[in-house]
Amino acid sequence: MIMAFTSLLATLLLLFLFLSLTKPSFSALVKQQPLVLKYHNGDLLKGTVTVNLIWYGRFTPIQRSTIVDFIQSLNSPTAPQPSAASWWRTTARYKGGPASLLVGEQTLNENYSLGKSLKNIHLEALASRHGQANAVSVVLTAEDVAVDGFCMRCGSHGSTRGKTRFAYAWVGNSETQCPGQCAWPFHQPIYGPQTPPLVAPNGDVGIDGMVINLATVLAGAVTNPFNNGYFQGPATAPLEAVSACTGMFGSGSYPGYPGEVLVDKSTGASYNAHGVNGRKYLLPAMWDPLKSACSTLV
Repeated sequence: MIMAFTSLLATLLLLFLFLSLTKPSFSALVKQQPLVLKYHNGDLLKGTVTVNLIWYGRFTPIQRSTIVDFIQSLNSPTAPQPSAASWWRTTARYKGGPASLLVGEQTLNENYSLGKSLKNIHLEALASRHGQANAVSVVLTAEDVAVDGFCMRCGSHGSTRGKTRFAYAWVGNSETQCPGQCAWPFHQPIYGPQTPPLVAPNGDVGIDGMVINLATVLAGAVTNPFNNGYFQGPATAPLEAVSACTGMFGSGSYPGYPGEVLVDKSTGASYNAHGVNGRKYLLPAMWDPLKSACSTLV
């Protein structure tokens, strides 16, 4: 299974390496090291890509609708700008053209059929029940489900081998499991400056954190579905479309600071993307192959 993004812990540790530097000098250092995700000539997911959802554990209807609305927002042409759809359109700049995500089958597994402690093999087994070509089966685990490697990773994606090869992903609700890593910036970080966390745009730290991590693995799944697409570094621990831009949400971001984002005047919630049904989301930066740089919506 491919790790979808580096731990926030690693990102925050970078802060300590540059505490003696001013923000201008830090920015200059970054500019001297251009970010390039190499294309490894593999297949990408393009065209209409079905996203099947496996809800493992108990989620409320509101929690499920927040996630489903997010996926549907990625193709919405009517949401105000900046929009989740405009964020997703960056993936169309990768080889092969656009990928249009379509919510497919949804399965509720509220009886924890494989228990409350899952390993990678369990995630693949759950996803395989909905495995199909040009699709991503996403296993979403509830806050009381432990997953092997949780906290070192907040989500991941990979693919099966064999005659029917398909992509799958996992994202966990981190409201009670290392939220300082997986629900940041809606929770205070474990390390670094203990500044007040941002207010979650949908009023749910765990679910709004899941949106950030789901955005990361979906972008990785369509641009590097079979471990031979776009990435930088070793194939076993690659930096991908969004994981290469960890911790960046708005302009002026640096390790430990998400950057300048929009704030809802009525709720105080932070966001940078509009979605369907009046939703607002905070989405991470994505690597833009035309700019060879991480781009944020605001």
